[in-house]
Amino acid sequence: MSSVSATAERPTKTSRQVLEALTGLLLGMFVSMLASTVVSSSLPVIIHDLSGSQNSYTWVVTATLLTTAISTPVWGKLADLYNRKLLFQLAIVIFVAATAVAGLSQTPEMLIACRAVQGLGAGGLAALSQVLMADIISPRERGRYMGLFGAVMAVATVGGPLLGGVITDAWGWRWNFFVALPFAVAALIIVQRTLKLPSRETKKTSIDYLGIVLLAAAVSLLLIWITLAGTDFDWWSVATVWMVGGAILATALFIVVEVRSKEPLIPLTLFRNRTFTLAVIASISTGIAMFGAAVYLSQYMQLARGATPTQAGLMTIPMIGGLLLASIVVGALITRWGRWKPYLLIGSVLLIAGSSLLSTIHYDTNFFVVSVYMFLLGAGVGMTMQNLVLVVQNTSKPAEIGVASSGVTFFRSLGGTIGTALMGAVVAALVPDLLSQRASEVTTALGTLGDQAQTWAATLQSGSLPEVASMPSALRVIFEDVYAYSISHAFLIAVPFAILSLIAIVFLPNKPLTRMTTSERAAASEAGLATVSVPEAMETLTATGSVRIPGDDEER
Repeated sequence: MSSVSATAERPTKTSRQVLEALTGLLLGMFVSMLASTVVSSSLPVIIHDLSGSQNSYTWVVTATLLTTAISTPVWGKLADLYNRKLLFQLAIVIFVAATAVAGLSQTPEMLIACRAVQGLGAGGLAALSQVLMADIISPRERGRYMGLFGAVMAVATVGGPLLGGVITDAWGWRWNFFVALPFAVAALIIVQRTLKLPSRETKKTSIDYLGIVLLAAAVSLLLIWITLAGTDFDWWSVATVWMVGGAILATALFIVVEVRSKEPLIPLTLFRNRTFTLAVIASISTGIAMFGAAVYLSQYMQLARGATPTQAGLMTIPMIGGLLLASIVVGALITRWGRWKPYLLIGSVLLIAGSSLLSTIHYDTNFFVVSVYMFLLGAGVGMTMQNLVLVVQNTSKPAEIGVASSGVTFFRSLGGTIGTALMGAVVAALVPDLLSQRASEVTTALGTLGDQAQTWAATLQSGSLPEVASMPSALRVIFEDVYAYSISHAFLIAVPFAILSLIAIVFLPNKPLTRMTTSERAAASEAGLATVSVPEAMETLTATGSVRIPGDDEER
């Protein structure tokens, strides 16, 4: 009983103290999201200026997602072993330094390399932000503060493309990579001054380096195969056998290493927790919808509707509006009523609806209709993305919060990486096929251009990503139709995964959210109370005068 009393009487943070602690965390997340989204609307222009192809466009995005996915569980494991605040600051430095160097890129290859390094920092920010939130806010109370994260996400996601479009049209795309630098400096200072974490015991142990290498090899081989198959070599070929076989072998070896490691990168025991396993499955679909839509909706607006970078940023606002509204409203409702499963179910249904409907759009589809489809997809992402991490943290052991949180984030990033690569492969395969089928129409259109015919013919034969908005109308209609058909069909990739996500969420255990923070649960675990919230314990004490500890036959 004394243990319960001690736990119940532990002072909790006031709203003001929580907001002060979250200030630097929110700014750090804003920096990472702004640096990522500010280039999204200008990416078609960037690839065109660097003479890159559709594969280059895909790799600029997937390189970041790949290294983010690989590094996320590494950062999560480090968070369980070392100073989380220092790790978060290190992630900011890595992310922004790589972003600044990317602004100096002269070739698509240099840009891809910088974006890969950028992903290392992004993985840290994605994993550590969730872990740090669990340190200072209980799952039950986190809903009200998730609205702040939703607002920051919306400002960065809406403002980033708009700002990037304006900067690109006014001063050139390279300045997009430098805009985050002052925010990064401010984030580092504010995190140092405001983020006060409860003291905890850190362990000195070795890192599973072999596991990192094997995980990187497995994911990289799979991604490279998805990107190159069908264009550089056939789907059924010797190269496919080597790459897929290598990915399977690396995965098998990774599992063996993780089972035998004292400090595994991703403890396989986590999968004994049904909540963790099902949340991982559902997170894959969320990643595909979130990253795939962000990348290819911007390309659709510019290559299928002839929009400028600034206009493309404005045209994607409906999706971000859906995400913002859903994340804020649902977060508040979860905090007020403590129920989370109905919102996840609704969110997964919206993911199915949004992905399916976006696969039907054409270059001349009424934009209001496209906006409704985007809003549905955004709302689905807003209801599921953060709440899947929330329910995992609610059931994970305090000592495994880092790896559990980063595990869900890892599979979300992995889903986004593979989904984006698959969508890119669909676009890269369909565009040349459709253009070859319409070769006579292209030739006829070129014949109407007079002196400009040879210039445009050479541009089209270069293989670089075209600047559709600057094309003569005769050519522009053909290319808009081709890109609209290709990009819309790419959204079909997300539909089966969204259905799988719904099935996984249906079977998620509907466990109530605890009001304990991670540090409080860790302290209570010594008395066997880590899975019992303070109000639950006090209610039991009031009614019976004793508390039955889970796994213990005695009443206390």
